[in-house]
Amino acid sequence: MSTMTRAIVFDEYGGPQVLRLVDLPDPVPGPGQVRIRVRAAGVQPADSKLRSGAWKSWAPVTFPGRLGNEAAGVVDALGPEVTGFAVGDEVLGPANGAYADTVVASVKLLAPKPAALTWSEAGALAASGQTASTVLEDLAVKPGETILVNAAAGGVGLMAVQIAVARGVKVIGTASEANHEFLRGLGVVPVTYGPGLADRVRAAAPEGVDAALDAAGGDALEVSLDLVGDRDRVGTIVDQGAAARLAVKALGTRRSGSRLAELVALAAAGELRVFVWKQFPLERAADAHRESEGRHVRGKIVLMP
Repeated sequence: MSTMTRAIVFDEYGGPQVLRLVDLPDPVPGPGQVRIRVRAAGVQPADSKLRSGAWKSWAPVTFPGRLGNEAAGVVDALGPEVTGFAVGDEVLGPANGAYADTVVASVKLLAPKPAALTWSEAGALAASGQTASTVLEDLAVKPGETILVNAAAGGVGLMAVQIAVARGVKVIGTASEANHEFLRGLGVVPVTYGPGLADRVRAAAPEGVDAALDAAGGDALEVSLDLVGDRDRVGTIVDQGAAARLAVKALGTRRSGSRLAELVALAAAGELRVFVWKQFPLERAADAHRESEGRHVRGKIVLMP
């Protein structure tokens, strides 16, 4: 007998109001997959871009669209050829369509949930954490160097600055004044964004800046390029158009079980903290998107089915 799962869908591009809750048949895990009863699903800025149609030229949605690409929960069914996981295991990792009560995911991309993480923290780790890890790799950031992170208090920014600090990298982070003390507590040298940014960064890093990550948009890339000079060591995760125009790196993410396991180990050791800004029940996904788009989020927003 098939059972149903609640899921968030949308039938057209638009504002948060296009999101609606529906009942769908429970997904069935295929070869190498498990089904997860979702306890927490992270809300990404990318979800809003997909929903609004901002990315439709290169990432079109097939309607009815589904959102969410990271989750934490309890394994409740195994597909064929699955080893190393059992029903009842607590896991986290990438899962498409994670705004739902249940979701299927590839076991190659999952990691066991450590007891040190709450459900909401575990649900918000995989996507931003793996993007941050990939970015630092692609910008070739090494111990003893200095990196500028624009939007250091955002979801990816917070992960990137902590991973970099743990590796012995000096981090300059742009953020609003309200987040400066918070960032200092993570070992970051905070600077205010806006006019005069380059001068403030030079004062904070008189030895120079070796690499720069833009997670903010706007004129952050131009300023970063001015400070770093080397186009191979400047990149953005938010502005592909500017990356092409300035011939710097348009940065993405690479996901793997091993990359996630490294992040989980850092989190379990207390060297990588997951900051959850707010939690919303699944049926309030539209409110979660409105909060996310308010641009005053420190860390991540999480849906709790």
